[in-house]
Amino acid sequence: MSTESISINVDAGAARSFAAAPPEDRRKVELLLSLRLRELVQGPVRPLKEIMDQIGSEAEAKGLTPEELETLLGEE
Repeated sequence: MSTESISINVDAGAARSFAAAPPEDRRKVELLLSLRLRELVQGPVRPLKEIMDQIGSEAEAKGLTPEELETLLGEE
C-alpha cells in the first residue's frame, strides 16, 4: 500500500505524545488513523450531528466531563 503525508491539527499533548512514542507505536497510530479516516470518508454518509454525538458519548465514557470539553473548546 502506498502512503502520502497529510497534516492535521491536534492538541499539544497529543502531538507531544506522538513525537515521544517509539517508531513502532507511531506507525501503529498512523495505521489506525488511516483506517479510521478511510472509514469516515468511504462509509455511509452520516449526519454531522450524529457523528458529533457519538464522539461526545465516547469522550464522556472515557471520563471527559462537559466542563473539561468546554475548556478544551475554548482554548482555540
